[in-house]
Amino acid sequence: MSICIPTAQAQAQAQPQFQPADVAGLVRQDRVHRSIYQDPAIFALEQRQLFGKAWLYIGHESQIPNPGDFVTLKLGTQPVVLVRHKDGGVHVLYNRCGHRGAVVCNEPKGNAASFHCCYHGWTFATDGALVGVPQRKGYAADIDLRDPSLGMVRLPRVASYRGFVFASRAAEGPELETFLGPVRKSIDDIIALSPDEEIAVVGGVHKYEFRGNWKHQIENLNDMYHPFFSHASTVEKDGRQFQRRSGDTEGAQIGGQSGGPNAVFETIPLRGFPFGHSLCGNMPFNGERGGPVFEEYRRRLAARHGEERTREILAVDWHNTIVYPNLCLQSAAQHIRVINPVAVDRTEVYVYPILLKGVPDPINHDVIRYLNVTHAAASLIQTDDLEAFERIQSGIETDGADWLVLARGADKDVEEADGSWSGIGTSELPMRNQYRAWTRYLSEGAL
Repeated sequence: MSICIPTAQAQAQAQPQFQPADVAGLVRQDRVHRSIYQDPAIFALEQRQLFGKAWLYIGHESQIPNPGDFVTLKLGTQPVVLVRHKDGGVHVLYNRCGHRGAVVCNEPKGNAASFHCCYHGWTFATDGALVGVPQRKGYAADIDLRDPSLGMVRLPRVASYRGFVFASRAAEGPELETFLGPVRKSIDDIIALSPDEEIAVVGGVHKYEFRGNWKHQIENLNDMYHPFFSHASTVEKDGRQFQRRSGDTEGAQIGGQSGGPNAVFETIPLRGFPFGHSLCGNMPFNGERGGPVFEEYRRRLAARHGEERTREILAVDWHNTIVYPNLCLQSAAQHIRVINPVAVDRTEVYVYPILLKGVPDPINHDVIRYLNVTHAAASLIQTDDLEAFERIQSGIETDGADWLVLARGADKDVEEADGSWSGIGTSELPMRNQYRAWTRYLSEGAL
């Protein structure tokens, strides 16, 4: 008996690809079809049209300060290497050998004079050029080993905004600063918190994975409706997470007396920007800061900027900023969160603390400690959200209804003159804004 295993090409012909023209029917003004979280064909289209064309955050220049420093990451499903070349230039390379396609660099980070493929020994410079081929005479003269496609190919567009490195797999599209638009200010605000006006993303990383679609996480970050319910175990005295803590008698007062949202939450400003970006204002429990360490920090800021500018810097009025589709910056908890789709129902998230140069040491120590409390494997906050994401992925498998509702606050959305949208509090405006961009990317490609 012989067994016939269908080729990938035959499988693709048997199951036609989801086409850009099919996208429009999946998103309405106030709801989305559940298939966008379930269908592998839609996920594949996202990888081509969205993750294959948008600017994606890749890393920070402080992670590769010296020639030869590198970090291995993924852009969507594509393995890449962020590396500083000997001339000081920063490159993003596809992490594959130009010979037989093997992943070349298998370490998460390090320093290398060159990259060496384990399979046949081909060697590449840190700008991706092929520089060494064992037994070179075995190749015919008409094979040009200087062909860039035989190297570790560079991504066609790489740009940095104040040390934040973005890359695009598309050769054409808007410039990075055009893409970032008004959310550049969120990067400026974080850098301004440093008395030296420099940050370092060198405090390690938390990595977690959940069984769910990547859009669950990106939607969650500016969802002000969920904390009172999802995080009840953390903030309510009878909650399991609350009971794990010692010395805390009050918790964070994010709920009202009725058990629903605190009225203060309904005053939080929300903004949605072109390309799917969004931000939300300060959370009501961020509180006043003080004490000897903070006063020393304030003094250092004032010595550089003066008292008036220092007051402006410390009055940063946003909580989360999403640079769609794969980056979140958080001001209060001072971290970078990178969302990496692995499959239609599997997502990786990397969380990096942002350390401020020139501050008293305890401030950066507290940033790392806080992320350990909120984002480690046994943390208090993120575990609540991951539970919700996995329940969503399981729940939408049922045939109860085909549409998921994003209607909260839709009647109060305001379109501003600059093309952005504004809303208040627990509105689902950020999600509606994301799906406007999602629809355009998947229908048209680069915006």
